[in-house]
Amino acid sequence: MTAYPRKCARILATLAAMMLMLAGPAMAQGSAGQEALRAGVVALHRQKVPVTVPLTGQAAARSEAEIRPLVDGIVTSIIYQPGSEVKAGDPLFTIDPRSYQADLDSAQAQLESARAALPAAEATAERFERLAGTGVTQADVDQARVTLLQARAAISQAEASLATARINLDRTTITSPIDGVAGIPETSVGDLVTSGQSAALTTVTALDPIYVDLSAASSQMLQTRARIASGDMDPGDHLNISIRLENGEVYDGTGIVRAISSTVSTTTGTIRIRVEFENPRQLILPGMFVRASVTVGTADAFLIPQLAATLEPDGRISVWTLNGESEATEVTVTPAGSSDNAWIVTQGLEDGARIIVDNCDAVSEGTTSQPVEARVNDLGVVEETGN
Repeated sequence: MTAYPRKCARILATLAAMMLMLAGPAMAQGSAGQEALRAGVVALHRQKVPVTVPLTGQAAARSEAEIRPLVDGIVTSIIYQPGSEVKAGDPLFTIDPRSYQADLDSAQAQLESARAALPAAEATAERFERLAGTGVTQADVDQARVTLLQARAAISQAEASLATARINLDRTTITSPIDGVAGIPETSVGDLVTSGQSAALTTVTALDPIYVDLSAASSQMLQTRARIASGDMDPGDHLNISIRLENGEVYDGTGIVRAISSTVSTTTGTIRIRVEFENPRQLILPGMFVRASVTVGTADAFLIPQLAATLEPDGRISVWTLNGESEATEVTVTPAGSSDNAWIVTQGLEDGARIIVDNCDAVSEGTTSQPVEARVNDLGVVEETGN
């Protein structure tokens, strides 16, 4: 009966020894945790930095024409190739011209008839004026003059009718009013179309150059103006605007500001900025959404890598700095904008300040760090430059 308790005692002793063995590394790790945290550090220095503001926008055609018929008739042909470039005056559709040709011929005949009656009316009026008082009364003279005026008026009326008939006949060939790209036809040969119909036959869109309408928050514009007024930022001579397409490609070309709206949208609180871009390859199409980077000026500021900063809900950013004893202190500053992978900060930091750029999640207030000189490359990756 005594063997069993002895056996249990040996098992408990063995388990206690194993627990001590497992606790040993844990205790060692805990003590090691008190050692200084190895962290990459970047020293900040003021420099001339372009202040870039990110905006979103949508492309819009510089001009767009919906093609509609100006006369009634049957579509007899579609002349253009959908998607092709057309010039102003190029034919797009034809409407059966036979009835309009007949109207033109009739108007021409009426003009010839009116012109034929004019010489007789002129001769009668001249003769009656010579014979006035010798068998020709003044009433006869007045009537002859009226007849002459009516003959001349008939010619003018016939000329106007002829011009109208010629215009209507010309309108049976529907042409493009602008240079651009002709869209897919919305009608077919044999369809009856009418003058002034609501449905367009097709649309011609001018794509080069093209507009991009950017939306800028009114508060953002006020902040920019305040920075310029305070001297924190030099506005320069003009805005430099580049855009990134929906596939992430940076568009090869910079825009020219054509107009800035004078009112703020009551629904979005934004101001519209219309920018013109050259578009020879037609990469930008109307309706396409783009992201823009607008360089609003230059500032004497610090560049803080974005991976080293935490963006706060109020728009400010928090960074970890090291004091002379390599202890971490959190500093919150307000960025003036961004440049590539960095925030632009003009105030709140001193020249030469050291900020932590990696292991930021392991840092807390007062953490002692083992600083290692580092830099952030163009891809936003931290690279150590010292030991």
